[in-house]
Amino acid sequence: MLQRGFTIWYTGLSGSGKTTLSNHVHHRLQNRGITNVEVLDGDVVRTHLSKGLGFTKEDRDTNIRRIGWVAQLLTKHGVPNMAAAISPYREVRDEVREMVELAGGKGAFVEVFVDCPVEVCEKRDVKGLYAKARRGELKQFTGVDDPYEPPHHPEIHVRTDILSPEECADRINNYLKEKGLIPGD
Repeated sequence: MLQRGFTIWYTGLSGSGKTTLSNHVHHRLQNRGITNVEVLDGDVVRTHLSKGLGFTKEDRDTNIRRIGWVAQLLTKHGVPNMAAAISPYREVRDEVREMVELAGGKGAFVEVFVDCPVEVCEKRDVKGLYAKARRGELKQFTGVDDPYEPPHHPEIHVRTDILSPEECADRINNYLKEKGLIPGD
């Protein structure tokens, strides 16, 4: 079976588990022999590809479009990839979906809504970002004073406050097998 490029796009609040899930799925794909999977983590991308951007809506959209451009390029060249970025605005996520599917075909974009109540995300927050936002030290923080627009129809919806990372990774893995994006057992 020829390997097809695709993008798994994890979206959700800070602390919802996007990076954790991408790491779990990345490990599983490598164990299946899919070793060229690229991971585009939002925090890492912001320090390199999007350095200098702030957190206005325009800057956030630019950041997501840049990640999306890299994702579609990887997809076009047959490289499975995962993007873990808050990506709070539905419209720009839909733009990225169009870019990726134009490059890789229908179904090449797999949106994973990493759903977790803000209260749980705040308890998980090792960086203290929610506390800073609540004190007014951090402006335009998604989920506090900036909106998050959940996807209407994600391919996969996981509740990380209810399911373990392993259970969520199972759902993602099963979806990828079901859709023929990765080989079955």
